[in-house]
Amino acid sequence: MRVISVNVGRPREVAWEGKTVTTGIFKEPVAGRIAVRKHNLDGDGQADLRFHGGRDKAIYAYPAEHYRFWHSEFPEMELPWSMFGENLTTEGLVENEVMIGDQFRIGTARVMVTQPRMPCYKLGIRFGREDIVKRFLESGNTGFYFAVLEEGEVAAGDPITLLDHAENSMKVSEIGRLFRRKRDVQALQRAAELPHLADALRKHFRRKLAPSRRS
Repeated sequence: MRVISVNVGRPREVAWEGKTVTTGIFKEPVAGRIAVRKHNLDGDGQADLRFHGGRDKAIYAYPAEHYRFWHSEFPEMELPWSMFGENLTTEGLVENEVMIGDQFRIGTARVMVTQPRMPCYKLGIRFGREDIVKRFLESGNTGFYFAVLEEGEVAAGDPITLLDHAENSMKVSEIGRLFRRKRDVQALQRAAELPHLADALRKHFRRKLAPSRRS
């Protein structure tokens, strides 16, 4: 397992459907060692901190393995590393194997998996097409967010080492499926109690369970 590319970018204003929108989804690969902070990488930024960044979503990682799938979906498009707005393009970590709460050493930083990526319309801005948001979620190729437990540095080529496997947790792919399929009360109950799941997502699942708990 290793880091293929480290990608950062500051928020910028872009025109979208007749409006000016500020977004941090445009990242670019960078060379050298980059500092990993509690809330992001040096040189990176998020436009709307209500939904992006913060403690539970400090670093967004996307598997390089998925790029082959997207090349087949959009053969006419160039898809450079960072196309999905990821901070780290990785090799060897995929959603149906990685668990919520898994901890890794990446470079000299220690990080923990907190949730899959739930895309918003700004992914459509990056791709120049609105249908990518639905297709991204339905594909299951969502990538995942890390919280930073210990700050450090990271560079392209750094190894990724598993430090602690959260055996009694749920896979990233299982959490993602809760957004794509019909109501699954048992899975929702389990997800709502995961101690390492991002706070906002845990609250979201508890709200979905509320009608069942009242009945």
